[in-house]
Amino acid sequence: MRITTGSSYWIKCMDNYLLDLLICNVPGLRGEDKIALAEIYTRAYDFLILTKADIEYILGRKMKCRPWSMADVCKKAETDAELALKRGIHMVSWREKSYPPLLREIFDPPLLLFYRGALPDPEKPIAAIVGTRKPTPQCAERAFTLGRELGEAGIPVVSGLALGIDAMAHRGNIEGRAATIAVLGSGVDMVFPSSNRELARAILNKGGALLSEYPPGTGPDKWHFPARNRIISALARGVVIVEAPLKSGALITAQFALDQNRDLWVDAEGAKSKRGEGTARLAEEGAKLIFSAGDILAEWNIEKNVKILKRKGKREDAEQNSGAALASSMADYLDINL
Repeated sequence: MRITTGSSYWIKCMDNYLLDLLICNVPGLRGEDKIALAEIYTRAYDFLILTKADIEYILGRKMKCRPWSMADVCKKAETDAELALKRGIHMVSWREKSYPPLLREIFDPPLLLFYRGALPDPEKPIAAIVGTRKPTPQCAERAFTLGRELGEAGIPVVSGLALGIDAMAHRGNIEGRAATIAVLGSGVDMVFPSSNRELARAILNKGGALLSEYPPGTGPDKWHFPARNRIISALARGVVIVEAPLKSGALITAQFALDQNRDLWVDAEGAKSKRGEGTARLAEEGAKLIFSAGDILAEWNIEKNVKILKRKGKREDAEQNSGAALASSMADYLDINL
């Protein structure tokens, strides 16, 4: 099979990302299947000769998917590469040293990550903050404050760029001058909801990142979001559930955190909230309550930052300096949810 294109980026991909793009575009593969194939094959041209039956034999199971040809797979892989070039989107492979190390450890890491901005610093612990899209004002404020306090202590926050708790945590982390990380359930060029596009720009302008396992041009299909949640928890050393109803995607993230052996906390305010039945249940089942970012830092033995957060003067200054930002963020939240 011969691949032809005028894209210089595609020529580069022949050496760097072609094989991974091909594997990612084979219909019917699970995350762990992609990694298994990547461990077997190191050259794209060896993979190009495979048929659906060949891959099923290698995996030891039938693939439930529509009929496909390797020519179709190549065409889609080329489109992904060209869109990434056109839209300024980078890729990092599971094979590369720069791939986030904690994400690499899980059962089914993405073979490829598409991203804008800067990949997270592997030397810095990350905290995930997640919760409902329709929080109470008190818990929206809690998400902002936790994000800000962690940022002041040098800890990036990872979340899902959704309305409500996610957005407030990102905003607070930006206010605390940290490089916050948003994991999308769409391509990184398809920010959803559209009302958070300005926030996405702020994340990039402040040194953060937009990440996704989905290629450019991919829309926010609803089944993408549970899979997205495993990446949020995997990138983090610990996960905070601020406020979550009983049927909340945040509880899926909590389960991923437990499966991935991550720390799991629930916010004290969210545990008593009228919309926090899921948060309260997690607390009943043994998740630790936190009252401030200092509780997280203490558990992680980051004593210097704990002392900084506990200094009264520091807290007062932070509250005064972030007042305008919190008011603006709350105004955005209230405008969206009225």
